[in-house]
Amino acid sequence: MGMIIFLVLLGAFFLVLELIFLPGVTFGTILSMVSYGVAIAMGFHRFGVSGGVVTLLVSLALSLVVTVISLRAKTWQRLALKDKVDGSSNENPAEAVKVGAQGVTISRLSPMGKVEIDGKPYEAKSGGEYIDQRTKVEVVGFENFAVIVKKM
Repeated sequence: MGMIIFLVLLGAFFLVLELIFLPGVTFGTILSMVSYGVAIAMGFHRFGVSGGVVTLLVSLALSLVVTVISLRAKTWQRLALKDKVDGSSNENPAEAVKVGAQGVTISRLSPMGKVEIDGKPYEAKSGGEYIDQRTKVEVVGFENFAVIVKKM
């Protein structure tokens, strides 16, 4: 009797695991079905038809209760992350820097690298030429999130 109860509870555990952590039909569903199947088979084998039917009904009822509890919104809210992400991606240099602005290279542009304009670092791209570190440059345009510069 104890093994049947254990298998039914194990099946419910795997069902919860499947519903909350492993959505879709995966390993949890298979383990849940196997646990329930073995428990029901043992119920029929050890206690006859009435024991098997009781085991089947208990398994179905427990599965229904576990599914309803797992899918309630409050259950998901307890598991959801509550931290707010305030970060953002790099600002678009076209909004902060004007064409004609001057700066200095932080790293060598070959042809990509870093420049400092008005005290802020930006990804930069030269027009194909190599520009050494600590060289004065001028902004001539923008490409995606990179500043296009030329040597002064």
